[in-house]
Amino acid sequence: MSEHNKNHTIWAIVPAAGIGKRMQSTLPKQYLLLNEIPILAHTVNRLLAFDCITGLVIALQPDDLIWDSLNIDKRKPVIRVAGGRERCDSVLNALRGLTGQAGFNPDTDWVMVHDAVRPCLRAQDISRLITEVKTDDGGLLALPVRDTMKRQHVKQTENSCSRVATTVDREGLWHALTPQYFPWKQLKQSLDTAILHGYAVTDESSAMEQAGYSPRLVCGHEDNIKITRPDDLELAGLYLSHITERSR
Repeated sequence: MSEHNKNHTIWAIVPAAGIGKRMQSTLPKQYLLLNEIPILAHTVNRLLAFDCITGLVIALQPDDLIWDSLNIDKRKPVIRVAGGRERCDSVLNALRGLTGQAGFNPDTDWVMVHDAVRPCLRAQDISRLITEVKTDDGGLLALPVRDTMKRQHVKQTENSCSRVATTVDREGLWHALTPQYFPWKQLKQSLDTAILHGYAVTDESSAMEQAGYSPRLVCGHEDNIKITRPDDLELAGLYLSHITERSR
């Protein structure tokens, strides 16, 4: 693969159509308050604050009535599209939503897909991702696995307890984070193919991998936390406060 032009345009994509059942809340988790501000507002405004980001596409439930009430920085283009049934459908809708946007070039532009509930993204991680990813294979922020990994027995019933089936060799294992950073054209083609053939797509990298690419793993920071359970809110609040203090 040839090296890409560092002067290309980068668009952020945020799939935010999930409902977050594990948060035990009637409110979608992206709208829960974090340091008195909705999580999604933190995430979106943080992405828009990076100089390298030209604009952002947000994928939401069609009946989402909360988004318009958020205090979002509108100095850059912010495009709303309908979210899909799965994450991959929402991302594909967002990629399509860039078509026709002023200044968008499908042959050269790249996208950064970031989880709606990862509000503690560091500017230095964004810079490292852009600097280290130099081919059309793209790349993603990730963390090497340090803990001992266990695989459980397949549960027979919903109420049965989890038991260890085996210990998994952690050598070479990484935790995938976001953003995940790819050329618009290659990612769209990869997602189109994966959905057409019914491949399992848990993140953008998995779609690229199935298409024959080998995305680069770029080491991020552990405070890039994904808020999925109630206890995560307090921890994210502490991380976010530290990030804000460091940026002053």
